[in-house]
Amino acid sequence: MMSERHGEMVRPDLARRRPGPKPGTEAAKRGGNAARAKYGPDFYKRIGKLGGTRLKQTRGADFFAEIGARGGRTTKERLGVEHYARIGRMGGQHRAKNMATRQG
Repeated sequence: MMSERHGEMVRPDLARRRPGPKPGTEAAKRGGNAARAKYGPDFYKRIGKLGGTRLKQTRGADFFAEIGARGGRTTKERLGVEHYARIGRMGGQHRAKNMATRQG
């Protein structure tokens, strides 16, 4: 079934596009930079914390464990177990380097 919008026939299953520049374009980047300059980094920290708190209230704390596990499985399927061994070695080397710097 089609509906009419501004004299055009539009399929109802197509999502309406939000106003503003297309994400990833130069115009969108300028807009993001302007918002960052206007509100500052604390604004984004505050709204991120509010969003996380709200998500925890609605979905429960276990939700975060579920999505973390799902992400871990996807990473393992895509990159393999070797990925975790590689990043573990990198972390160990970094830690050893920091410990040597502190002691000597």
